Amino acid sequence: MRQDDFSDWSKEDLVKEIKKLKKRKKFGLVWDEEKTKEKFDKDSVNKLPILKEIKSKEIQTDKDSSSNILIEGDNYDALSVLNYTHKGQIDVIYIDPPYNTGNQFQFNDDIVDASDPYRHSKWLTFMFKRLLLAKQLLKKNGTIFISIDDNEQPRIRMLCEEIFGEKNFISQIIVQTNKGGRDYLEIANTHEYLLCFGRSEDVKLHKLPKDISSLRYNDSLGIYDIRELRNRNPKFNKENRPNLFYSIFVNPKIKDEYNHCAISLKKTNEYNIEVLPRNKEGKDGCWRWGKKKLLENIILNIPKKSEVIAKKRRDGGWNIYEKDRNETSRAKSIWDETDIRSERGTIVLRQILKKPLFDFPKPVELIIKCLKLSTEKNSIILDFFAGSGTTGHAVLELNKEDKGNRQFILCTNNEGNICTNVCYPRIQKIIDGYTNIKNEKIKGLNANLKYFKTDFVEGESTDKNKKKLVDQCTEMLCLKEDCFDELKQTKNYSIFKNHEEKYFGIVYDDDGIEPLKKQIKSTGKKFNVYVFSLDDSAREEEFEDVKGMVDLKPIPEVILNVYRRIFK
Repeated sequence: MRQDDFSDWSKEDLVKEIKKLKKRKKFGLVWDEEKTKEKFDKDSVNKLPILKEIKSKEIQTDKDSSSNILIEGDNYDALSVLNYTHKGQIDVIYIDPPYNTGNQFQFNDDIVDASDPYRHSKWLTFMFKRLLLAKQLLKKNGTIFISIDDNEQPRIRMLCEEIFGEKNFISQIIVQTNKGGRDYLEIANTHEYLLCFGRSEDVKLHKLPKDISSLRYNDSLGIYDIRELRNRNPKFNKENRPNLFYSIFVNPKIKDEYNHCAISLKKTNEYNIEVLPRNKEGKDGCWRWGKKKLLENIILNIPKKSEVIAKKRRDGGWNIYEKDRNETSRAKSIWDETDIRSERGTIVLRQILKKPLFDFPKPVELIIKCLKLSTEKNSIILDFFAGSGTTGHAVLELNKEDKGNRQFILCTNNEGNICTNVCYPRIQKIIDGYTNIKNEKIKGLNANLKYFKTDFVEGESTDKNKKKLVDQCTEMLCLKEDCFDELKQTKNYSIFKNHEEKYFGIVYDDDGIEPLKKQIKSTGKKFNVYVFSLDDSAREEEFEDVKGMVDLKPIPEVILNVYRRIFK
């Protein structure tokens, strides 16, 4: 609650304050944004972010694939650039943000400790700005996963409900990170959380491969489990699904080695035990299948070959079951596998780098499980709290497993040399191969990597600054077009292509227009062309003679339009 003395306020200030209070939300997450404004490095104040490639850190082992991306710099600046280059193109975001435990979250050059009365507000301000930018990057059917613990879980969930929409909440997964638990607490804490939200209601997650050892039965068609045919959804019953309410009859004398008995839709002397889809309270429900489908899956008198069987319960009643041969199933909301515990992440990183350089890295298998749920083989995955690079490692491992061509974009600052000494070396070793701590040679995973650092140009809207932005935007445009093979580079224009024979050109000044057009004509290829212009025109009249061969875009206006929205 505010403690201001209003006695010396002017009428105008009081009216302004009242209007502001009226606009305040009546329900939801509210924090003190005024007193927790984020201050950025002085080198970035009133400036616009760009990217600069560090050529010496480029890795290329597969000329027929696109490049993965590592961006060193503040993730707010990196996300701002990506809002131009990748808006609406990211399939999945995974982040492991600071947990705000009171000893590791840095805000405005200070460590926010547990005694700071604004520690939650500072963390929310920090996360809110970045998640707003991240939302714009996701495809309509994109998904975001956020690792978090009890310190900020209630607040980050409400924040995500505000940003992504409460109806787009998918799940809050409990991840067992430590089986023994932190026994210095009153209740030993063994878990963290994994929040999952969709960009929209269009999100459909994949099913995961089943543990085959969990399938208990076997017949001539292979292994299977059994799934009750009664519809357990209380919304569906005899009244609203009358066609799914009918009798099934059991022959208890014809059974297989598992005591699975034969069934029929007709009552006879042998098939004489009637089973109806009723719940434990004896209330009428319904079956999941209609009669036609049931008949198609019954082989009378041979339960071993039938896809629907009956089994007697301990209480003397009977259940009807489908033989479930699906090798996949929906992910559960509790993940307790051994290979996703925190200690596994530490062991793997130590194997690669041979020394502990990062606390509590996430296990590769945890990220792989998220990716199996949410990606296709050509998806783009973003992690803007990349830390030790686990997400990049997981993407490459999954590509190896299913011959995929997923790309990752990692963003991290370089506090404590985390990018240069941990994240980059880890990805480099995973791609090139390495000798682990046991002196075993680990084969590399073919992939490409481009390394960028954030930089800045003056933000004041002058013709001189616009020209500077154009001169410095080459790497951003290459990233946007996914074209890094330089075919021509002059001070007036440049041409790039990629492994899929996609071409684009950049015109830095008027003197570059004619020679670029000559190059376009000689290649006979379709080009995306970015043309320097002080307004929002793309100089179309000067490209009339190659009109069908070019898609023109004015720079820096297409970039500035994005930055105006972000930096208001």
